[in-house]
Amino acid sequence: MARKVVNRKELRAQNDAAEAREKTKKSPKEKVAKEKTPKAKKEKVAKDPTKAKKPSRKKTAKEARMKAYWGVYNQGMKRLAMFEYSDKKAAEKKAADLMASSRTNHFIQLVKEAITE
Repeated sequence: MARKVVNRKELRAQNDAAEAREKTKKSPKEKVAKEKTPKAKKEKVAKDPTKAKKPSRKKTAKEARMKAYWGVYNQGMKRLAMFEYSDKKAAEKKAADLMASSRTNHFIQLVKEAITE
């Protein structure tokens, strides 16, 4: 079933009209009476238990340190070899040798692994 399209302008006008009616219903005596009792407000603030409690902070998870490697992969995304990040030329050479020997595509890709201490 199709929904009725909500006209936001009409809803806003209705809300404004309702607020205006509420303001006109209150007599000036009520406004003065509220202003004369600031002590009651202070007591409520002191007794309010929700404001007295501080929200507990959750501990953030410590980020694991990562180390970069070059991985040599075949077409099926199977990692065949890994080389240090500084040995990119050796990884490229290994991929070229594998392509020449098996006639299938091999490529290198950056791999990041967490350092375990």
